[in-house]
Amino acid sequence: MMALRVLTVIVSLAGPAAAQGAISIVAAENFYGDVARQLAGPDATVTSILGNPDQDPHLFEASPSVARLLSGAAIVVYNGADYDPWMSKLLSATRSPDRKVIIVADLVHRQAGDNPHLWYDPPTMPAYGKALVATLSERDPIHSSGYDERLRTFLASLRPVDAKVGALRGKYGGIMVTATEPVFGYMAAALGFKMRNERFQLAVMNGVEPRAGDVAAFENDLRDHAVRLLFYNSQATDPAAQRLVRVAEQSKVPVVGMTETQPARKSYQDWMLGELDAIVQALTETRP
Repeated sequence: MMALRVLTVIVSLAGPAAAQGAISIVAAENFYGDVARQLAGPDATVTSILGNPDQDPHLFEASPSVARLLSGAAIVVYNGADYDPWMSKLLSATRSPDRKVIIVADLVHRQAGDNPHLWYDPPTMPAYGKALVATLSERDPIHSSGYDERLRTFLASLRPVDAKVGALRGKYGGIMVTATEPVFGYMAAALGFKMRNERFQLAVMNGVEPRAGDVAAFENDLRDHAVRLLFYNSQATDPAAQRLVRVAEQSKVPVVGMTETQPARKSYQDWMLGELDAIVQALTETRP
């Protein structure tokens, strides 16, 4: 997508309390790894492959160490919908008859060609959490009550996110917004926002030069204040997207940065709440 080389980032999420011989879970993305850690507790070790919010995950290049990690995993989780195609290739090359694989896109009925940023769609994490706990309980029935209890706790912890989404939708539903990429698309739809310049966004996401007419239309939206917010993928370095951020700032259109990777030292829930808070702040500082 961009002319940037991304190094392998492997982050262990297991604490010292993880039992010896515990189930090994490997997640392609750190937000799925974080949720796995919350649900598995001390009964599994969890490792995430992608975990650096300063790097573009589309450009990841798998290393032999990742292949070795997957070969020893009992449960593997990845996004699917062509977001992390290197995972299916690595899994084919490191076959394991007892390994369970959870493809999140399959759980929410998404496929290649759909917006792959599934973790911003509110129904995704509950579906993933339930599927993971079912898999954990099947493999480790002696600890199934603990998995079930942690699932209830996790689902309850998502309620403040859902409540904030509902409150924002009630107050700001219907406003026009735009974005440099479709990273935040599912959440924007859940908030009731009307998204503009989607063809430009797809071009940037797919590494294609946006059409001149699409660029001009996007810039006009910003200069004419046809949109209330610009969502910006802060992990991307595309020159066309960076130019639009500058135009937005010059036009006094608030820019809200989003990431594709969960920030360090934050839970998935805190990450989502923080990004929703940034929207509230941006909208309350601009004209109604």
